[in-house]
Amino acid sequence: MRGSAGVRRAGATGPLTLRADSGFFSKHVVAACRDHDVRYSITVNLNKAVLRAIEAIEEECWIPIDYTLGGQAEVAECPYGDGHRLVVRRTRLTGKQAELFPSWRYHAFITDREGTAVFLDADHRRHAVVELAIRDLKDGAGLSHCPSGDFNANAAWVVLGTIAHNMLRWLAALGLGHDGPIVAKTIRRKYIAVPGRLTNRSRRVQLHLPTEWPWATQWLACFDRLRALSLRT
Repeated sequence: MRGSAGVRRAGATGPLTLRADSGFFSKHVVAACRDHDVRYSITVNLNKAVLRAIEAIEEECWIPIDYTLGGQAEVAECPYGDGHRLVVRRTRLTGKQAELFPSWRYHAFITDREGTAVFLDADHRRHAVVELAIRDLKDGAGLSHCPSGDFNANAAWVVLGTIAHNMLRWLAALGLGHDGPIVAKTIRRKYIAVPGRLTNRSRRVQLHLPTEWPWATQWLACFDRLRALSLRT
C-alpha cells in the first residue's frame, strides 16, 4: 500500500487506519491493509450476505445513540466474513415524519479495529468531514477547473482558492463558534456574499449593509467576535 509507505516517510510513527466509503469495499483493499499493518474501517454495500447478517442481530443488542433532532439511531455489531467486525447503524425519523417513513435505514461497515461499536461508528462517520472539505474546494473555492494552460498560473489559483477556503473555515470556528462539520455554501451566502457597499466620508471608510438582511444580527455578532480577537506575533 503506497499510501502507508508515504505516511511513514513523512514521519508518522503511530498506528495507521484507513476509513473509506463503499467504493473501497474490496477483498484486495482489505488484503493490502492487512499486509501493511493498517487498520481499516470500510463502508459495505448492503448485499444479500450483509443483509442476512444484519437480520440475525438480536433486538436487545441495539444500543441507542445521540442523533439529529427529529431522528432516532441505534448501533449494533456482529461477525462477518473473514474475521471482520460488521458494525451497523440504523436510523429512522420520529414524530409526524415517521408516519410517512416508519422503517429503519441501515448503514454498515467492516473493521478490524478495537473499541465499542458506538465509538467505532462515531469515528467512522468522521471520514465524511474530509469529503465535505473536498467538495467545497471544488465547488466553492474554484478548484474544479483550473483557468489557465500555464502551470504557474494554475498554482497561484490553487493557493488563492485554498486560502479562501481556510478563511471561511476560520470564520466558522472563530466567528460562529462551530467545532464540527460545516455547510460552506450556507456560511458563504449568509456571512460573506453580503450585498454591501463601501463609502469614504470624512476620511473614514464606512461599510453599508442592507437594512433588511435576514441574518444581520448573526452577522454583526460574528463580526464583533472576530474584531475582538487579539493579534499575536
